[in-house]
Amino acid sequence: MILAVKRPKKNYLLKIISLLIIIGISVMYYNDLNKKHEEQIKRDLEAKQLLKIQEEKKEKKEKEKKEAEAAILAEIEKVIDLVGQEYVTNAKIIEDKLIIICQPETNLDALIVRYGAMALIKRTVNEIVIAIDINFILKSRLNAK
Repeated sequence: MILAVKRPKKNYLLKIISLLIIIGISVMYYNDLNKKHEEQIKRDLEAKQLLKIQEEKKEKKEKEKKEAEAAILAEIEKVIDLVGQEYVTNAKIIEDKLIIICQPETNLDALIVRYGAMALIKRTVNEIVIAIDINFILKSRLNAK
């Protein structure tokens, strides 16, 4: 006895459609993951660039601080040379002023010519105190450049 079984064509059609749907979903999921990965790479790149810019700003500020410190030290040397090193007893920086303490017999004419009214001079019996504004020194250095 021979039996003939007929299979419906709808079954093959359903398998092909479901396979295409699964492939379509997989492709969409892959594309979505790709987009998210690209966005993450962009965010990381922007963060690195931001860090680089911040580091450059820090380096620039440190360089400016070093230049300002060198300018102040050079100016201190000039002031001490103008007054005469043997007459200077102490030199300090307090807040934003350069304070130089000298002996009472010191000649301050050269210092007065260089700084004029910007050098505050106080004479006492035991010493002479000279105060020069550091901001004035830095501004004069910036104008010289």
